[in-house]
Order: sequence, then C-alpha cells, then structure tokens
Amino acid sequence: MLKLTYTESSFYLECLTLSLEEWVAQRVILALRVGQSLCIEPSTASFLLPVDLPGVEVLKAEVKKDDREIIALCACDAEYMEVTLRGSWLLDSSKDAVGVFFTTMSDRAEFFLHKLWQEAQEISASVMSE
Repeated sequence: MLKLTYTESSFYLECLTLSLEEWVAQRVILALRVGQSLCIEPSTASFLLPVDLPGVEVLKAEVKKDDREIIALCACDAEYMEVTLRGSWLLDSSKDAVGVFFTTMSDRAEFFLHKLWQEAQEISASVMSE
C-alpha cells in the first residue's frame, strides 16, 4: 500500500507492508476510540518526477501492463512528468482538507514507484544544498 501525506510545503510517500484493509481498520478503530469522525472518499493524488530519472522508462512499461488504471503518467514539460494515482482520501471530517491519500497496486509497482520517489528526493536535496 502507498500512503501520501501532504504538508504545507511538500508531501511524503510511504510504502507500507500493511494491506489496505488492515490499515483502514486500524484508522477506524483509532477514530472510534478517540471519538473522531472519519470520511473516506475516492480521489486522485498527483506528484512530479524528473523525466531523466533512471527507471522512468521501466515505470512507463509497468503502467502500460497494468489494466486497472490506478496509475497514469503525463508529460508536464521537458524536465518533469506528472504521476497521478487513483485511490482514496481519508479525512478527519468531511469539512477538513487535512488527511492522507492511500492506494494499492501490485507490490512490485508500489516498491518501484516509492524507490523512484526517494531517488527524486535525493536529487532535489543535493541540488538545493549546492
């Protein structure tokens, strides 16, 4: 399962070993115990990856093989492509815009996408430190 947590200035992508059902059940139990309402809505989430990142061509091939249409890729410009994921948005209440996005696909695709995202973060951090 992939979990995207958005902050004011960035986001964090995690690859969790829990199944989607286990993770949602844990969140529901926690909400019940603390008296918090929850809202789960189908949604999409997007982020950018550099097009020259090693492995992007493999990702494109994986996307073509997957007929569930959970992941879509779109060229933004000469330097970046947009990765769009279909999944669900878990909110503390239906009025809040604060929450986490989660989705599931093949273990291989999840691991590979997470690895690419980590590599992009490392490149971004090294560019910013120069």
